[in-house]
Amino acid sequence: MDPLADVLDLSRVRGALMANVRAQAPWGLQLPPSPGASFHAVTAGTAWLRVGKDEAIQLMPGDLLLLPTGATHRLSSKPNGHCLPFDRHMKEAQMTPSGDLTVGGSGATTTFVCAAYEYDIDIAQPLMGALPDVMHVPADPVAGRDITALVELLAREVGERKAGARSATARLIDLLLVAAIRRWLETLRSDDEPSWLTALRDPVIGRVLATLHDRPGERWTLDLLAFEAHVSRATLARRFAETVGEPPLAYLARWRMHLAAQRLKHSDDSIDTIARAVGYTSEFAFNRAFARHRGEPPGRYRRLSRAA
Repeated sequence: MDPLADVLDLSRVRGALMANVRAQAPWGLQLPPSPGASFHAVTAGTAWLRVGKDEAIQLMPGDLLLLPTGATHRLSSKPNGHCLPFDRHMKEAQMTPSGDLTVGGSGATTTFVCAAYEYDIDIAQPLMGALPDVMHVPADPVAGRDITALVELLAREVGERKAGARSATARLIDLLLVAAIRRWLETLRSDDEPSWLTALRDPVIGRVLATLHDRPGERWTLDLLAFEAHVSRATLARRFAETVGEPPLAYLARWRMHLAAQRLKHSDDSIDTIARAVGYTSEFAFNRAFARHRGEPPGRYRRLSRAA
């Protein structure tokens, strides 16, 4: 039972290498917004990140940068360096077929890997909506040893290009996403914004979330969940609301709708079958609940999503 893995699988998150960049000072790139998530791993040298009007952040070797919503951003050799747009014209002029991009002058060299994560935007909201717009994960020789190892492996796969490198690179990029989220969770404070993701650190609420994800079709009540968690009804209600930000049954209702939306999009199961799988004994009740959460009935949602 692993709620984070459940949401990643449901959202169909998949990583792919976009470019292996070798930049020599002075250099600067402006990365456009993307429909998924943007990701960078610095393998050598340093770079400066700017997002909107926020203060520039220096990136060091081994640092990870994740932008869950694909926000436009700038990377450069200086905090206020001039940036050229990374667009189709630059790709055609300076990127090799294997994904190498060389930019800049003749100064100090920085190398970094650019990747992107595609996901089902309509269904990925539980995960991406819980993450900050910018996640900077600094290299840490102690707490971040797993990330350091993954970045080294990624740099080697990208550089050596042995047989199967494309598949190996994609898997490493997927692993780095999980590692970045884990590291971010470890740095959170108790007074940070509540969400199901931050609640995974709470042993009691984490167990309740895992139970709801594992058996979403059961007829759960607050009393039954409290029994499963070995706490009182009042304790569960208070603790769940404080850590997740909503009551347990409200969370369950939303999770059921995400599950239903995924099956409507990607399976040929009947609406009645889907309704029963997510805990509704009446197709009519399911239709009403789905329309309330998604703004349209399941049949119409299926037709429009497949047409799109």
